[in-house]
Amino acid sequence: MSSRKPKKLLNNPHDVPAEQLEGLIYACGGKLIKVDGVSGVIRHDIADDQVVVVTGGGSGHEPMFAGYVGKGLADAAALGEIFASPSPDIIIETAKAAQKGKGVLFVYGNYAGDNMNFDIAAELLEEEGIPVKTVRVSDDISAAPLSRMTDRRGVAGDMYVLKIAGAAVQAGYDLEKLHEVAAKANFNTRTMGVALGACSIPQTGKFNFELADDELELGMGIHGEPGVRRQKMAAADDINGEIIDAICHDIGLTAGDRVCVTVNNLGASTYSELFIAYRKVYQELTQRGIDIYDTLIGGYCTSQEMAGYSITLFRLDDELQKLYDMPCDSFKWRK
Repeated sequence: MSSRKPKKLLNNPHDVPAEQLEGLIYACGGKLIKVDGVSGVIRHDIADDQVVVVTGGGSGHEPMFAGYVGKGLADAAALGEIFASPSPDIIIETAKAAQKGKGVLFVYGNYAGDNMNFDIAAELLEEEGIPVKTVRVSDDISAAPLSRMTDRRGVAGDMYVLKIAGAAVQAGYDLEKLHEVAAKANFNTRTMGVALGACSIPQTGKFNFELADDELELGMGIHGEPGVRRQKMAAADDINGEIIDAICHDIGLTAGDRVCVTVNNLGASTYSELFIAYRKVYQELTQRGIDIYDTLIGGYCTSQEMAGYSITLFRLDDELQKLYDMPCDSFKWRK
């Protein structure tokens, strides 16, 4: 067992979620408003007559989730402790601060704690006369077979579902239509990752799992959940080719399809590795006759200092492409 410990420049480790959120709010220059008494934020310019999109989950995945609160994306985010779901109270207070009487769409990653707490919040909000619909993002193909897609985890694909939902709000969709198009976006999003090193929770001062120096784990989840397999290190093209092959097969991509691609840094990987990964993604998709409509490379859904990255493909149709092309403005994503 390794005696190596995580090394972070912090104040009190227990204050990390609150302090990083405070820093993000400062960085957004008045565009984010803290919800009184709870760890939630709303955007400053929610229209008086719109459905609102509320996202959220554990801290530790920055810029997910609060980094995607802004015009054309999420309207609010409810945040828990590192890698822990926000409580129902946090979700309820955040949704109430944001909502404008036209209903609320919850968009969040498919994890047991988030599912339970957001469902409790939805039930209590409905009792107060606030209609709520839910989309649980389930893009991680490593977590379960296609026949059990509803059991899959939500990872970097959250960002695409939030982009489509936020654009649909701007386009004037009502709650029913908004739920429908966000669910369609989720169905058309697939992700698979590879981990080279562990993440940690600041309060523990320990890594969440052990991965030998000569090993990688294909398909590991963003909290260290088991992946497809653990193996010896291999050439980048072999691993990335396998990831793309698995995603293309899972989603059924064929020549002429349009996709957006994200190569997402899980925390400690270099741009060199991300570009080498994208090189193979580009080659594989081009050989299949698949049109790459847009590309994003960087840290979009991180896992503290986890070394590795994930690759996401988001398949477009005419409606999704129109919504994807609409402008958005948040800390992490501006179009």
